[in-house]
Amino acid sequence: MNTRADESYGRRGLNLADRIGIWLSRRAIDRCLPKRNDLQILELGCGYRALQLIALEPKLKRGIGVDFHIAPELQTLPAFTFHEGTIEETLPKLANETMDVVMLISVLEHLTEPQFALQSAWRLLKPSGLLLINVPTWLGKRFLEFSAFRLSLSPRVEMDDHKMYYGKRDLWPLLVRSGFKPSQIRLRYHKFGLNLFAAARKGNFGP
Repeated sequence: MNTRADESYGRRGLNLADRIGIWLSRRAIDRCLPKRNDLQILELGCGYRALQLIALEPKLKRGIGVDFHIAPELQTLPAFTFHEGTIEETLPKLANETMDVVMLISVLEHLTEPQFALQSAWRLLKPSGLLLINVPTWLGKRFLEFSAFRLSLSPRVEMDDHKMYYGKRDLWPLLVRSGFKPSQIRLRYHKFGLNLFAAARKGNFGP
C-alpha cells in the first residue's frame, strides 16, 4: 500500500492504527495459508519494510515482494527477493505458474487497473495456488476519510490515492473475470466491516 503515488507504505513509519490493521490482516492471512513450510509467496505492494511478508518466513521457501522502494537491509535476506518499481511494470517480468500464494493486502484500492493485477495473479499462481486480498469497504471509506481528512490521524495523501472501495458485489465479478471459479472464491467482511478479505483458489478448496 502506498502513501503517495511513488512512495512505499511504511517508509515514514507506522502509527497505532496502521499496526493494528497489519496485525488483523496477518491473522486473516494465517488462517488461509496452506499448512506447509515450502511456500513460494509473492506480495504485491509489500511496503517499505515488507512486514507481513517477512513475518511469513517460517512458511517460506521463497518470498518475493514488490513495491516502489524497499528498505536496503531487506535486500540481503537470503529467503527473499525484492523488486523495486510499480506493480504494473514488474508483473510481466514474473514467470507463469510459479507462486503458491499471491497477496494484495490493502493494495487493490490504489491501482488504476485492478483487473490487470488480478489477471496477472491468476497467471502467476500454480494450479493449486491461492490469491489473498484485503480491501477497504464502502463503510470503511467513511471511517478512513473522517480519520484522514477531519482528524488527521492517518495520511491524507494515502486516502487521496484511493481509486476504489469494495463490497462483495464489487470484488466478486473482478475475480471471476480474472479466471477464478465462483465455487473457489471466499469473501468475508472483517475489521468491524471496514475491510473485505478474499481468498480465491485457482484449483479447488475441496468439499
